[in-house]
Amino acid sequence: MRPGFPIKFRFRLIPFIATVLLVALGVSLGQWQDRRAEYKMAQELRLQAGRTGAPLDIGAQPMSASLVEFRRVRMTGEFVAAWPIYLDNRPYQGRAGFYLLMPFKIAGTDMHVLVARGWLPRNMADRNQVPDYRTPSGTVTVEGVARLGPGQVMQLGTPPALQRHAIVQNATVQEVAAASGLRMQPFVVEQAAPAGPEDTGIVHDWPAPSTGVDKHKGYAFQWYGLALMALLFFVVTGFRRGKATS
Repeated sequence: MRPGFPIKFRFRLIPFIATVLLVALGVSLGQWQDRRAEYKMAQELRLQAGRTGAPLDIGAQPMSASLVEFRRVRMTGEFVAAWPIYLDNRPYQGRAGFYLLMPFKIAGTDMHVLVARGWLPRNMADRNQVPDYRTPSGTVTVEGVARLGPGQVMQLGTPPALQRHAIVQNATVQEVAAASGLRMQPFVVEQAAPAGPEDTGIVHDWPAPSTGVDKHKGYAFQWYGLALMALLFFVVTGFRRGKATS
């Protein structure tokens, strides 16, 4: 019987270096995605706690946006009806439309809060025509959830100068404050319900924010899988059959 050929592992420097780099990259990026998932899970807990807690009263004192984010808030004052802003390309249940932004003046102060009042349908025959809605007059109380901003959509080209009644793709609190000259809190409040019987024609139904925890977990799994596959490939391809030595 012919003697068999023993299996030997042949160490090669260049494949070894490449494997170490790929394993280090995969593990590093997997850990980064794990940290992102943990951060997003903490955000989800903040969101749940904020929505179930007692409303936080907003007054004249400037507040940190990061501290009130996702919190239920409440404020009393009046809408600045002369300064509506319409955010374009905001669909709702498959229909095209706008988000209506409007400053809200806190009673007895010069402080304002930018309120995302809700959704308005698009006139498909004339995109520049805004549907009818009503704004409460006088002092009302508004409740909602504080957010860092009204959200962003893709902006093509140079946006027009922000002004009252403008239809724009995006607008930040800072931009509205600069254009209007109004003193504002550094966050947006998504109005949760009509502020009285006069507040009609607007849909107050906001999509739940997506934190993307599952996405980050999936990415982490892929990066760890890359590291494992690189290691297995190096080990498997390193074995070669050679002649037996006497």
